[in-house]
Amino acid sequence: MFLETSTFLTQIVMKATFLLVLLTVGSGDAESRCTSRRCLAEMLINKNISSQPQYGNCTHVIGVPLIEYQTLSVDTKNLRLISRLQATLIWKDPELEWDTSMYDFEEVILPVDKIWTPELHVTNGILTTMKHSSHDLLVLSNGTVKHSVTINAEVNCEVNLFNYPFASDECPVAIQAWSVDGCGTILRLGQLWNVDGKSGDWETNSVVLQKKRDDRNYIMVSLSIKYLNPFITLLLPTILIVLADVVSFALPLGCGERNSFKVTLVLSFTLFLGILNDRLPGDGQCSPIIRTHFCVCLVLLVLSMLVSLILTRVAKDGGFIFCCCPKRSGPKKQVNKDDEEDDEAKADISVVPLSGSEESNKMLRLVVNFLQAWEAKEEESERYQALANKLDQTFFWFYLSLGGTYFISMTAVMIKYPCNVNHFDFWY
Repeated sequence: MFLETSTFLTQIVMKATFLLVLLTVGSGDAESRCTSRRCLAEMLINKNISSQPQYGNCTHVIGVPLIEYQTLSVDTKNLRLISRLQATLIWKDPELEWDTSMYDFEEVILPVDKIWTPELHVTNGILTTMKHSSHDLLVLSNGTVKHSVTINAEVNCEVNLFNYPFASDECPVAIQAWSVDGCGTILRLGQLWNVDGKSGDWETNSVVLQKKRDDRNYIMVSLSIKYLNPFITLLLPTILIVLADVVSFALPLGCGERNSFKVTLVLSFTLFLGILNDRLPGDGQCSPIIRTHFCVCLVLLVLSMLVSLILTRVAKDGGFIFCCCPKRSGPKKQVNKDDEEDDEAKADISVVPLSGSEESNKMLRLVVNFLQAWEAKEEESERYQALANKLDQTFFWFYLSLGGTYFISMTAVMIKYPCNVNHFDFWY
């Protein structure tokens, strides 16, 4: 009885052990048979590949088949080019290959932070940020990885503003990947597209991929300013104010309206100097010539105002400056002499009475002397006025010819004269 019971218990234990082994083997086979796309992704993630693929020459080629470039804005005051780049990246990582006979998929999606990804830089960028366009990337069965990144860059670009507001220039945006002493990554650039080339007062005419050597790639951005707005707000007011100053010579010289009007023009012009200073940078290699233009216009206005003030003085008493005394001593002496004779006559009247006819002659002589002095004064005033008018007319034609010649010459210089700037001084 005891023997039968022990035999029965032994059989039960053996059956339980057998079933347990079958369950263990079955679960292992089930795990090994997981060939879904997600299992493939988990298998690649578990490799923990976070370093750059490295070969015998310690370099790795990164293909950039497409770059979409966009000019966001141009900071004319601080000479900054703010741009955005959308780059498609392709590279190969042998560690990410898989057997398609086991995993029957040609591509799989992996999180971007689980594998190594290249990093792009803008060499001449003051402030550069690179962001992944997506949290995932695409991996092919042969180890090829496809990804896209977005780069926002603020580039220090000394734009040639010599011909402002008719300025145009080229600005490089240098793109490179990390590389030190022959180790790192090499970029192979493909196509370049320009997206939305009009931004603010500036317009992007063209973008071209160029290189100085294999590891120095850059995008040459051709820029030109939309001259209508700065022409209306800066250049046109200078022309109109100087033109108004020329027309002000039609006002009478003796009245104060002309001088007041010219002073108003000078004060109005100084307001536009403040606007110019807020818009344009300081002195540089190719400083805007419009700054010199404003200074010359201000000198012309002040010169015209000063000449008008001096000629007003000339028209009044013939003196060029306040310290010059006019020569009118002759009539005054005559009048003083008559006054003395009149005083003597009055003194004599108190002593010796005069007859009525002699008194009438004396009064008539005084009236005649007064009229002669007044006539002499009028002739002298007319002579001063004629001299002032002649000088004023001479200065008017001189001012008109000088202003016209200057404006024609300055316009030609603004449009035609070139000024070259070295935009590659950041590469040494």
